[in-house]
Amino acid sequence: MPPTGLPLSGDGRGTALAWSGDPLLAAKFSVPAAPRHHVARHRLLDRVGEGTNGPMTLVTGPAGAGKTALAAAWARDGEPPGPVAWLTLDTHDGAPGVFWSYVVEALGRVLPRLRDGVTMPARPGSVGTSLLTRLAAATEHLPGPVVLVLDGFEKVAGRRVPAGLEFLLGHCGPLLRLVVTSRRDPLLPLHRYRAEDRLTEIRGADLAFTPYEATALLRGHGLRPGDDVARALTRRTGGWAAGLRLCALALQRTGDPDGFARLFTGTEQAVSGYLLAEVLDALPPATAELLLRASVLDRLHPDLVNALTGRKDAEAVLAGLAHENAFVDPVPGTPWCRVHPLFTEVLRAQLRIRHPGLVPRLHARAARWLAGEGLVTEALEHAAEAGDWQFGASEAVHQLLAGALFTAPGGERVERAFSRMPPSVPGAEPALLAAACRLARHDRAGCRERLAAAERHLRRSGTEPDPEAGLTHALLRLLCEPQANDGTGLPGPAEEAARAVSELMGRLPPERIRAHPEIEALRLHGLARAHLGRGRLADARRLCAEAAGACTTQESLPVQHLSLGLLALAESAAGALTSAEDHALRSLLIAGQHSDGPDRRAGAAFVALAAVACERDDQEVAHRRLGQALACRDVHEDPLLAAETAVLRSRLELARGRWETALAGLPGPGAGDAPWPAQRLALARAAAALARGDHEAAVAAVHGVRADGPAPLVALARAHLSAGRTDRSLRLLARAEDSPGLSLPDHVGIQLLRARAALLAGDRATAQRLLGRALDAARPELLRRPFLDSGPWLRHVLDGTGGTDPAHTRGAWLTARGDAGLPGPAQPLSNRERDVLLCVQRMMSADEIAAELSLSVNTVKTHLRSVYRKLSVSRRREAVERGRELHIL
Repeated sequence: MPPTGLPLSGDGRGTALAWSGDPLLAAKFSVPAAPRHHVARHRLLDRVGEGTNGPMTLVTGPAGAGKTALAAAWARDGEPPGPVAWLTLDTHDGAPGVFWSYVVEALGRVLPRLRDGVTMPARPGSVGTSLLTRLAAATEHLPGPVVLVLDGFEKVAGRRVPAGLEFLLGHCGPLLRLVVTSRRDPLLPLHRYRAEDRLTEIRGADLAFTPYEATALLRGHGLRPGDDVARALTRRTGGWAAGLRLCALALQRTGDPDGFARLFTGTEQAVSGYLLAEVLDALPPATAELLLRASVLDRLHPDLVNALTGRKDAEAVLAGLAHENAFVDPVPGTPWCRVHPLFTEVLRAQLRIRHPGLVPRLHARAARWLAGEGLVTEALEHAAEAGDWQFGASEAVHQLLAGALFTAPGGERVERAFSRMPPSVPGAEPALLAAACRLARHDRAGCRERLAAAERHLRRSGTEPDPEAGLTHALLRLLCEPQANDGTGLPGPAEEAARAVSELMGRLPPERIRAHPEIEALRLHGLARAHLGRGRLADARRLCAEAAGACTTQESLPVQHLSLGLLALAESAAGALTSAEDHALRSLLIAGQHSDGPDRRAGAAFVALAAVACERDDQEVAHRRLGQALACRDVHEDPLLAAETAVLRSRLELARGRWETALAGLPGPGAGDAPWPAQRLALARAAAALARGDHEAAVAAVHGVRADGPAPLVALARAHLSAGRTDRSLRLLARAEDSPGLSLPDHVGIQLLRARAALLAGDRATAQRLLGRALDAARPELLRRPFLDSGPWLRHVLDGTGGTDPAHTRGAWLTARGDAGLPGPAQPLSNRERDVLLCVQRMMSADEIAAELSLSVNTVKTHLRSVYRKLSVSRRREAVERGRELHIL
C-alpha cells in the first residue's frame, strides 16, 4: 500500500504525488517537441536504436551538443522496440525519494499495471531495497521491451541515486532498456558494463555535426550554402550544434547571407570585421558599450554586469539581446547568460582598442563581486588577469582553497591562473598559494621552497597567523613532506603537521569545516602516506579507507580517487590482491568521471593494478598497467610511486630472464629515501643478484635496508638457503614468522623456503606438507609470483608422484592457464651453453669443462652464469634438474 496521502494513479483517478505531497510535474514525462529546423541525423538515430537492443545506452556531451534533441527524435521517430517512458531531470531531483518517485510514475504511465506492486518512496533522503527489489521484480514480467529515458542525468548529484540505478540494472528483467543523457559520465560501473558488452555509448565527438548535416541545418533556416561554406562553418564551430544554430540565425538576420558566409569562411580579420559591422555597430551605443565592458567575463550575471558598467538596467538589456538572438544565450534556470565565443572574441579585441587601460580595472571589479558571491574560482581567475595577486592570494587562503586545488573542478583553473604570479610578490598568502600550485603540479620540492618563504613572512609579522593561513601552511607541509628516514617511528614532521591541522580546524567555525570535507580527507591521506612510507601497511590501509570515507561531497571525490589508489597500493603490497584490484578500479572510475588527464590523475591505482597483475603472473596486463602508470606525472615525482614502479619494472625484467636490465633499472640507495620504498628497492636488488647466482651481493643488498620487518628477513633467508646455509636460513625464517605485519607474499615465501629446506634435508613428506600450506594460503588471491620465483624444485615436488600427491592436486590452480604457470626458460640456450650444461650433468668441474670444450675457464663460467639466468636457477644441481624438466638434457 502506498503511504497515506500519496495516490499513485496517473490515469484520471487522481494526481500522482511525490514523497513530499507535491504533485509530480507532468511536463517532465513528455518527450520534448521537435525544435524548428530540426535535422534528422539517421546515423545517430540508428546508433540509439541499436543500443536499445541491450540494457543501457549512454549519450554524453557538452551543453548544446544535441543530446536531448537526439533522444527525443529517436523516441518520436526512431521506431523504439516498445513504449518509451520519458523523464526530464533537474537539480531538484537529487534526493533518492524524489528521483524514484518520478521513475515509478514515468514507468507507470506506459505500464499502468506496474503500480499494482510498486509504491512511491516514503522518505526524501533514502530509498530502501524493498522498492528497488519490487521494481526490478516487476520488470521480470514485462509483456515486451520498455525503454526508460533519463534526460539530464548530470543534474542528479551524489552517489545514492546512481547506486540504486546500478542495483536496478543488475537485477531487472531483460526487457527493460535504459537510455541516459548526461553532460558527464554517471557514477555507474561503466568499465564493467563495457567489458560485459552491456553498454552502447554516444559521445560528444559522435554528436558533432558533419559538413553534410551542417548543410541540412543551414538549409532548414532558408539558406543555401555551398559545400565549402558548410565545411568551414563546421570546422570553426567544431560541429557544435548550438554554435551552428547561432551562425544560422546570424546568417538569417543579415541582408547578405552569401556575403556573411564568404567572410565567415575567410580570415579571422574578415570574420571579426563582419561581426563588428553587422552586429556590434548595429546595436544602440549604450548596449554596445555594455557588451564591451562585460566581455571580460566568460558568463554574464545582470548584477555583475551592472557592477562593471555602473548601470542598473543590465537585466533588461541582456534579456532583450537574448530575445533577439543577438549572440547572447540565457543559461536555463539561472539569471546568467553567455555570449557566443565568436562574438566574445570580437568584443574583447574592441575593448582593448577602444579602452586600452580599462581591462585590468574591469577584471579587478569582477574579482571582488564574484568573491562576494562565493564564486571563488572565477574571482581568482579575474584577480590574476588584473595582476591583483595580493587580493587573489588572500582570498584563496581565507576561503581555504588550498585543499580545493586538488579536489574542486576549478582547482586546475586556479593553478593555471596563479602559475604566472611572480615570486617577488610579498606576503605569506602569495607564498602559500604558490606552494599549493606547485604541489598541485606534483612539484614537492617547489612546494617546500615556497612554504619556507611563507614561514619567513609569518615569523616577520610578529603576530600569530590567522587560523586559515596556519591551516593552509600545516596541510601543505603534511602533503609535501619528503618522509625521509630519521630512524624513529612515524616521521616527526608529518605527525606534527597532522596534529597542527586538527588543532587549527578546531579553531574555525564548524560550518566552515563542514563546507570543506576535503581538508579532513587530505589530512588522513597525508597521514596514510606517511605510514606507508614507514612500511606500516595496516595503519596506511586504515587511514586510506577513512580518508576515502571522509569524501562526502561531489567536489571531494578527487581526494577519494587519491586515497583509494593509495589504499590499493598498500593492499597489493600486503597481498590483498582482490581488494587492491577493486579499490584501484574504483579510483580510476572516479578519476574518469572528473575527466582528469594524466597531469592531474594520480598514478597509484595504475601502479597497484600493475602490482596485482605481476603477483598473479599476468605479464601482459602488468606491462600495460605499468605503462599507464608511467603516463601519470605524479608517478615520477612521488618517491613512493617512483620506487614501486622501479621494483615492478625489475620484476618484469627478471620474469623475462634479463637480470642485468632488472638490476640496471633500479636506483641506488639514497640518504633521504623513506624506509619502505628504500626497503622495496633493496629487496629488488637482492632478487636480481640471486637471479645471476650472486648470493653474497643479495645478502649485502638486504643488509643495506634501514628498516625492520619480516620482508628483509625472508629475503636474507632465501639468499642464505640458495648459498647452502640452511641452518642460518631457518633461524631467519623463525624470526620472520614472529614479526608483526606479516604480508601474504612473505607468509607464502616462508612456507616455500621451509619446504625447500626440508627437501634438501631429504624430508619429502614435510616439503609436501609445507608446500600444501603455501598453496592453500595463496590460492584465494591467485598469488603466483612466490611459486614462480622458487626455482625448479617446485615442479619436482608437484610432479614427483605422477599427480597423486595432495600438493599436486592443491596446486592445480597454478597451472590452470597451462604450463606457463610454472617457471620456464626465459630464452633458449645456445649450442655452447647446452654443451656446458651437459658437462655439468656429468659432474665435471669448470677446469674439466674448459679442457673438454677447448674454452678458457672464464668463458665456461660466463656460459654457466648465462645458463643459470635463462633457467631461473642459482646452482649446478638446480640447472641440471631444470634442464631435464625442459627436455634440454
